[in-house]
Amino acid sequence: MSDTCRPAAVGSYTHAMRTTDTMKAMIAWWDLTESRQTPGTLREFIREEEQKWADVPGLLLKIWLSDPSTGRWGAVLLWESEEAAKSAVLPRSPAELIGHPLDFRAWFDVEATVEGPHSLALESGPGTETYGTEI
Repeated sequence: MSDTCRPAAVGSYTHAMRTTDTMKAMIAWWDLTESRQTPGTLREFIREEEQKWADVPGLLLKIWLSDPSTGRWGAVLLWESEEAAKSAVLPRSPAELIGHPLDFRAWFDVEATVEGPHSLALESGPGTETYGTEI
C-alpha cells in the first residue's frame, strides 16, 4: 500500500492522488419539500442500511447529510477509485420512500484529504444518536 492510500493520522495531511487511479467523491441529495419523508423519518432508513454500506468494497466513507431548513437530504460518498464506484453493488436506495429519484448528483476528483484533531468518537450511526445533537 502506498503512502497516499494509508489512513491519515490525526492532524496529518495526506495527498489522495494516485498514479493510476484518483479517489472520487460523489455528492447527492433529494429535495424533500414535496415528499412525506423528512430528515427525521429517514433516520430509521439509515439505521437499517448503514451496515450494508459498510460492506461495499471500494467505499471509503459515506456521510448522510440533511438540511431541514431547505428540505434537502442526501450523502457524500468517498470512493477509492472511479472503477470501484462503477462496479459497486449498492444497497437499496431511499428513492422509493422519498417518492422520486435524486434531484442532484455530482462527481469530483479528490485532490487531497486531511483529518484534523478532534474529540468526537466517529462511530457509525445517525447524528442524533452518535453525537447527542439534532441533525
